[in-house]
Amino acid sequence: MSHGRFDNPIVASLAGFWDIFRKQENSDKLNDTHRFDGKTCIITGATSGVGFALAVEMSRRGAHVIMACRSKIPEAGELVKQKSASGSVEMRYLDLSKIPTIHDFVDGLVKDGIKPDVTVLNAGVALPKARKTESGQDEMFLVNYLSNVILTQLMIEKGCIAPTPNPSPYRGRGEGRRLQRIIFISSDSHQGSSAIDYNEFGKYYDHGVSKGIENYSYFKLILNTYATELSKRLNPDKVNVGVNVICPGPVHSNIIKEAPLPLRMILGAIFKIIFRSPAKAALPVVYMAISEDFEGKTNEYLHMFNNKKMDPKVYDPEEGKKLWEESMRVWKEIDAGYWILDNRS
Repeated sequence: MSHGRFDNPIVASLAGFWDIFRKQENSDKLNDTHRFDGKTCIITGATSGVGFALAVEMSRRGAHVIMACRSKIPEAGELVKQKSASGSVEMRYLDLSKIPTIHDFVDGLVKDGIKPDVTVLNAGVALPKARKTESGQDEMFLVNYLSNVILTQLMIEKGCIAPTPNPSPYRGRGEGRRLQRIIFISSDSHQGSSAIDYNEFGKYYDHGVSKGIENYSYFKLILNTYATELSKRLNPDKVNVGVNVICPGPVHSNIIKEAPLPLRMILGAIFKIIFRSPAKAALPVVYMAISEDFEGKTNEYLHMFNNKKMDPKVYDPEEGKKLWEESMRVWKEIDAGYWILDNRS
């Protein structure tokens, strides 16, 4: 059976304590001259935490921000406009626990001719126990992993993400043509998680808090493996689309909102005292999204502002190929209508 790096939420939280004291080698490379003027940025899970902070910071720096969210529409977008002093913010409904909404979201992008310059896959959940989705998967598996696969694949297939440089649909306000960037928000807790167990891959099973904590880091390892394989497939000979991964570090967010009350109180105190604010945690993501340091680069990993390698298992080419095949298989099983209509094999 698979396992993550941690099975205790308190130990997992405290593991990030020393991270906040580590030297941030690239932190001085981001400044106010780094702007997104003329660029369109999609951020999933943008109504709270790092996602919300990213929406504020990117719009403040001139981006047209599309907040892809399942709640707080339109109030979260209005708050981003206020905080960023920018009116170039919109919200679009996307619930990664419900596959039909992914199709609707991408179809909306196609209809409006939107080809985002930056797509930040930030949405994620941490649940105290298993919860089955409408399509039959555990919600953490679907939201934290497989829906990111479906979303990126649909955006690529329908031309929203194209393996060639493309101008922003809001061109005329910015710098011109640059390669599109896809950024996966991950966690350094993926380091040390087990290899992928394909006997349980995509299957629902009941579990409690300990397994939920394990699954969070384990699913991040799976996500990073997919990002690496996606990077290879989009960039066989040269870099066409930048596909990179980042851990923003320990963040004081509401990801523990569904934990049992006693545990939530303990973790809340740890988060408040030790962890960084979402606004600070968003900055290395902004750096990865806009800096020339990442122009023409792919399959890079940042832990906060520091360059780092992911777990060695992430780079195994055979593992990447198998994960791709298994992910497509599960997607086909739970979204068969799309595959039939699309005449996919």
